Amino acid sequence: MKTIFSGIQPSGTLTLGNYLGAMKHFVDLQDDYHCYFCIVDEHAITVPQDRLKLRENTRSLAALYLASGIDVRKSTLFIQSEVPAHTQLGWMLQCVSYIGELERMTQFKDKSAGGKEGVSSGLLTYPPLMASDILLYKTDIVPVGDDQKQHLELTRNLAQRFNNKYNDIFTVPEVRIAETGSRIMSLQEPTKKMSKSDENQKAYISMLDDEKKIIKKVKSAVTDSEGIVKYDKENKPGVSNLLTIYSICSNTSIEELEQQYEGKGYGEFKQDVAESVVSVLKPIQERYYELIDSEELDDVLDDGADQASFEAQKMVKKAKKAMGLGRVKKKK
Repeated sequence: MKTIFSGIQPSGTLTLGNYLGAMKHFVDLQDDYHCYFCIVDEHAITVPQDRLKLRENTRSLAALYLASGIDVRKSTLFIQSEVPAHTQLGWMLQCVSYIGELERMTQFKDKSAGGKEGVSSGLLTYPPLMASDILLYKTDIVPVGDDQKQHLELTRNLAQRFNNKYNDIFTVPEVRIAETGSRIMSLQEPTKKMSKSDENQKAYISMLDDEKKIIKKVKSAVTDSEGIVKYDKENKPGVSNLLTIYSICSNTSIEELEQQYEGKGYGEFKQDVAESVVSVLKPIQERYYELIDSEELDDVLDDGADQASFEAQKMVKKAKKAMGLGRVKKKK
């Protein structure tokens, strides 16, 4: 059985875009693959974090994974910082990375555009840690949004470079981008991706938004003046985004939805989009609130850290041996 690895930062409550573009697919993938789902809290500290909020967000994200349908009998769910092998291998991979290739990473360039003074060195060096996350588990496939393709190409390059220079120990992973829903867009600026860090709260739907909030946000979503429900990403990005959301939430093709709303205005369409979102998120929210303060959640994370550590330490041991780190004990 092939292995899949995926990590999400605990930098705020996940959005509908995170769910439709990633977590919904994870539930299906775990039936056919050995899956590792990691809460990458060490990536989160590349920018300043409130320690209590970070812990709260980490626990919340773990509960959302389980509430969304991740089954720990099929998958391993754990917190990155509870498995020391991630930073151990991250340092080794950092030592085979080149400054030039790290500086070319789009996210680093964007965040340091105003000058590098005061920018955390972690923003430059976290791609090797991300590579470590993936390579520790002999990962075959990494499902990502298209904004992470560049980092995954670096991961592949580092794996091949290490294998060629030291020893052939790493599986070179494939990148998989979901065909549908991999890029759910902002409700207020439908030409940019929906983001939990958006200052405009009307721009995104949180997975924990209540029914009233969801309906209000969808009804205020930017569309256009035509009043025609048609998928046209270039000329009608707002309507196209709502159609994508509705299609995934209702398991109905976009073509069927276009026919269904032919001759109807945006009012009825938006109401139905909102109701489809509520129907998907409500059972997830109910399970989330059962889990968030439970011992069950702690037990899952303890077990996940143990399982992940067992596998990860085996790979760290191989990497250390390949690089000549540590001792080889003399036989008596």
